Amino acid sequence: MSLKLSVALITKNEEANLRRTLESVRWADDVVIVDCGSTDRSEDIAREFGAKFFVEPWKGFGAQKNSALEKCTGDWVLSLDADEEVSAELAEEIRALLGGWPECDGYFLPRRNLFLGRWIRHGGYWPDPKMRLFRRGAAAFEERAVHETAHCVGRTGTLKGWLAHHAYPTLEGYLEHMNRYSTLGAQEAAAKGKTSRSLAAFLWNVWVVPIATFKYNYVLRLGFVDGREGLLLHLYHSAYVSWKYAKAWEAGHRETA
Repeated sequence: MSLKLSVALITKNEEANLRRTLESVRWADDVVIVDCGSTDRSEDIAREFGAKFFVEPWKGFGAQKNSALEKCTGDWVLSLDADEEVSAELAEEIRALLGGWPECDGYFLPRRNLFLGRWIRHGGYWPDPKMRLFRRGAAAFEERAVHETAHCVGRTGTLKGWLAHHAYPTLEGYLEHMNRYSTLGAQEAAAKGKTSRSLAAFLWNVWVVPIATFKYNYVLRLGFVDGREGLLLHLYHSAYVSWKYAKAWEAGHRETA
């Protein structure tokens, strides 16, 4: 008898992505969605696919995802973002895995990132492994403001099939995303006391670190091979690093003013 699989997602106004995501996991035994107040058709689309839909106040990325995990009843859980899609190869691999008895408690999944219509293959964006498939109860997400990751207790492995990440179809959307995430990252940095109070720390975090980040990803990790899209991606990712530390400095400066 095959092991049961639950799919867990969190949403807010994801009607542009949700149908594609749910279509890619129609074969799963059930889908759990925790929403934080969508005003678009996200709920209608979720119910069209038979998903269990819950509305809860926003608690942060990690806590919100953990809430979705807690509502899953399958033997195994596949955690997805609403802008991700399970490839046919990955779906087949997961079904085969759960048709037997998995050797591991959790599996990393390679992820392909689509930026401005181009699959990014260099600069650290491939294979971009994510811990997303695990035995129910064997993993949970860090409860942090941004860049939350799941940690699995037990043996882990890596599958060959990949997730497709449809995150940034437009440059405007990417810049808005980086602006929002830099604010969340700044809150974390400020909470850790990284507010660049000295001039040396300020210059290091706001200027040197972003330049070093760009050179590392764009040059040493061959980001330049991905053409104009690669240049824009790494250039503005480096700007995100600068914005994060500048906002953390601003927060600390206000407190001492």
